[in-house]
Amino acid sequence: MKRFLVIAMRRPDFDASVVAPHQAFLDDLRARGLLDMTGGFGDGTGGAYLLSGIGTLDEAQAIVAADPLALQNASELVVHEWNTR
Repeated sequence: MKRFLVIAMRRPDFDASVVAPHQAFLDDLRARGLLDMTGGFGDGTGGAYLLSGIGTLDEAQAIVAADPLALQNASELVVHEWNTR
């Protein structure tokens, strides 16, 4: 099974109003069986989430492009295929 690690780093002008829509987006991914884990960094600079059940990096990037953090340009999101053991 392929997994994709999404790292989200807040931009300097981060607007906290995007947090609730982002969490709703993650809840939807979880309900669809596409989200394994999610969490914020202890220092408040961003967070990460782990997608699974997705076939390709392109598909993962398309999903992440719909994240409100990306749509509102609130965070820089980077997607990596992650080979876990």
